[in-house]
Amino acid sequence: MRGGHSLLRRRGGRGCSCCWRWWRQWGPRRAAGRGCTAWARTPCGCWTAAACVRPRATAQPRGWCSSIRRGAATASATHPPGERWRRTCEYFRAFTKEFTTGENFKGPDRELRTVRQTMIDFLQNHTEGSRPPACPPLDPIQSSDILSFMDSHSGQYHAVVFESNGSYVGREVILDLIPYDNIMVSRALDTDKAFLGTLGISSVPSCYLIYPNGSHGLVNVAKPLRSFFSSYLKSLPDVRKKSLSLPEKPNKEENSEVVIWKEFDRAKLYTADLESGLHYLLRVELAAHRSLAGAQLKTFKDFVTVIAKLFPGRPPVKKLLETLHEWLANLPLDKIPYNAILDLVNNKMQISGLFLTSHITWVGCQGSRLELRGYPCSLWKLFHTLTVQASTHPEALVGTGFEGDPQAVLQTMRRYIRTFFGCKECGEHFEEMAKESMDSVKTADQAVLWLWRKHNMVNSRLAGHLSEDPKFPKVPWPTPDLCPVCHEEIKGLDSWDEEQVLVFLKQHYSRDNLVDTYSVDQGSPGEWEGMGRRQEEGKGLNPSGKAWGHQDTESLRPAHILGPRTDLSKSLHHRLDLRLQSPQGPQTLEEAKAVVPFLGVGFSSLDMSLCVVLYVASSLFLMIMYFFFRVRSKRWKVRLYHPAV
Repeated sequence: MRGGHSLLRRRGGRGCSCCWRWWRQWGPRRAAGRGCTAWARTPCGCWTAAACVRPRATAQPRGWCSSIRRGAATASATHPPGERWRRTCEYFRAFTKEFTTGENFKGPDRELRTVRQTMIDFLQNHTEGSRPPACPPLDPIQSSDILSFMDSHSGQYHAVVFESNGSYVGREVILDLIPYDNIMVSRALDTDKAFLGTLGISSVPSCYLIYPNGSHGLVNVAKPLRSFFSSYLKSLPDVRKKSLSLPEKPNKEENSEVVIWKEFDRAKLYTADLESGLHYLLRVELAAHRSLAGAQLKTFKDFVTVIAKLFPGRPPVKKLLETLHEWLANLPLDKIPYNAILDLVNNKMQISGLFLTSHITWVGCQGSRLELRGYPCSLWKLFHTLTVQASTHPEALVGTGFEGDPQAVLQTMRRYIRTFFGCKECGEHFEEMAKESMDSVKTADQAVLWLWRKHNMVNSRLAGHLSEDPKFPKVPWPTPDLCPVCHEEIKGLDSWDEEQVLVFLKQHYSRDNLVDTYSVDQGSPGEWEGMGRRQEEGKGLNPSGKAWGHQDTESLRPAHILGPRTDLSKSLHHRLDLRLQSPQGPQTLEEAKAVVPFLGVGFSSLDMSLCVVLYVASSLFLMIMYFFFRVRSKRWKVRLYHPAV
């Protein structure tokens, strides 16, 4: 075990007696005696190191790990071969200094809810001096304590969950909120009916909230379930998840950077996020490739086809995507320099009605710091939007070769992530998920739900990671406040109603839910051309003074792991110039100059076709006129010929 952050996970099979002996000799001492958390050993196979268990997969939610952790070991070493042994659960108290085999669990069954409740009882039975430091008090408080909280004005939220004596909702909510700052949760029993009446509480479980300014009131949730109470409290203003602190930047001027916050509605989808994601995709991420050929070119063509047909954004952006799609579809070359694609995206030929913002404006994807969320968030939103549009508007893909294929959008984004996405580790994880279950998708609706499930799996895996924004913790989505009917409880465990989830996803990622607030209006078509001239006048160094060879590795990283930037536009401009400043830059530039005039960048395929038709028609007309006058001249010669008499 490493640093107290490992668990023991089931791995079936015999012949693991050494693991059991190790646990019997050292497990309790290392897990409890040398640590400040309690341990629960469950009956499983041989132990292996792993991360904290997923909330919906086991009895122990991830947020409880600071108070109680779950382990597993095999008991085969203590029983002769062939003897049948009974599975048991044992618990080890925190701060245990002497050898112990743990306290045996004698519950009525081995259901997850029963095991989880027993773990809570085990934690609550710790004395005040032996209770894990991260675990808050779990005993109920009195009415007098609540009145004192109302008068204290502590400067933080204080939530009190009222419940019956046999309920575990209050204690579960207390443990759920352990990783969060600026809030304290307590529980109280419903024994004092008169006091409950003065607070306006008519049924339990109920949650009463005391605000930092001293005001207080009853919390209104759609369902009186643990997940609804926890989700509501986590979403309160200034309630943020505790996270690992990122290293401070040495430059004081950079530290003075201020993030301008944009107010937004979490129930809406913002055009600015989708367009900023397209801008980053086409002008930054794709710029890491000098040219596209073979499988790369095929992947990019298919990706542009899907976006051009399904993107529900504004007409100028849709027209640009459609123009790019037509240009790529009619391209006679097997290799395209990135410069040619960039010229079309920047609309250098100033074609009317084409536009894609040249500025990053995150709204629903904004983070509490510039390096958090951003592009990865917008890419997820774009992918969800494409799967929903393919499900609700299947006619959009007619004639593209993707019609009738329920996996078309998923497979296209899978190849894009594997080929172009800057975070290689993220791409590998997505590829593993795709290999595991993408082939099971048989309908367009299943594709929508598949991507939603995998997105929640990624959120669970990255919860607590440095890339997690404490203001936007990675929790199962949609949260109960966004979709109450999506959540239900079965045998005391949170569960999804996937039919309702599908209805919610189709509404949330529809064109009707798309908001143009904060979207950038169409600017000057020559804006990016001027930027290109400024790049060519540069010295070949980025703003930090590093050579562009070092900048190449940064351009391959997603936005959430890049360092903060004081001048985003300058950084972006220099990244776009990466292909010119590299040792192969002059060759790429000459390649682009040779290809671009031939392709007629800026003209649509219709324009090019008309040129060819006019050229052929003109040639035929000239040939006809030539033969016409030649025959006519012969006739005149015959008619005017007079033989001598």
